[in-house]
Amino acid sequence: MRKTIKLGQRNVGDGYPTYIVGEIGINHNGNLEIAKSLMLAAKKAGIDAVKFQKRTPEICVPLDQQGQMRDTPWGYMTYLDYRYKVEFDEADYTEIDRYARELGLDWFASSWDIPSLELMEKFNPLTHKIPSALLTDKELLRAHRDTGKPLILSTGMSNMEQIREAVELLGEDNIVLCHTTSSYPCPPEELNLRMIQTLRETFRCPIGYSGHEVGLVPTVVASALGASLVERHITLDRVMWGSDQSASVEPQGIATLVKYIRVTEKALGDGVKQVYDSEQSSMKKLRRISQ
Repeated sequence: MRKTIKLGQRNVGDGYPTYIVGEIGINHNGNLEIAKSLMLAAKKAGIDAVKFQKRTPEICVPLDQQGQMRDTPWGYMTYLDYRYKVEFDEADYTEIDRYARELGLDWFASSWDIPSLELMEKFNPLTHKIPSALLTDKELLRAHRDTGKPLILSTGMSNMEQIREAVELLGEDNIVLCHTTSSYPCPPEELNLRMIQTLRETFRCPIGYSGHEVGLVPTVVASALGASLVERHITLDRVMWGSDQSASVEPQGIATLVKYIRVTEKALGDGVKQVYDSEQSSMKKLRRISQ
């Protein structure tokens, strides 16, 4: 029997409405007001939760990349300095937490290192997200597991053996396993949405989908294929600075995506053939022979 987990007040699993996550990630570009605008847009659209990303740059940026120079909205600077520009600190997340409570919107983050995870734990989030890049980092997986919280694990740039090892370490009782492909944006021929069914056949935990495509259709299809949780990057404007912006959904699209998923859930039905009351008048007018 497939397991169900609880994220906040919501059950996530078969038979429950799709849990929809809007990933703000670093699309705020280090600007708290942009982050709050995205949170408000997500709330208005009916999204269940928003997600941020938290890194300790000196840990997460490889040494050979820290000193590389690049053009940024803040001028020409090292990659390490740029990474600091797009990171929120504890005071910023305190305000995010306050504003989320004001909106009645759940929030959480993907932590890319243990100090970041320890910071996020201070806010007692409903869940933690483990990004695809860290799926093979057993130390970080154990640290997440030891929080005792429900976990969301993405599976981009991973093979089935690596996924099995990560799930075995975390256990299936308290995770959502998300199919994803880690290219931004991801071309349709690489989305491989049938992997949702493969994961459903392989594991008992709820299966989700984290989409990096352009457009809305694949995410809606993922929900129809059995994804109990879907996640999409959200942005105020897809032409803004940032590597994730082009694969993100703008406010109007966020609302449309939520609407399409909810309509799809209703349209799937229960698989039991019946004659509906709304068909009765047509049946009387059009059916010539009855048995």
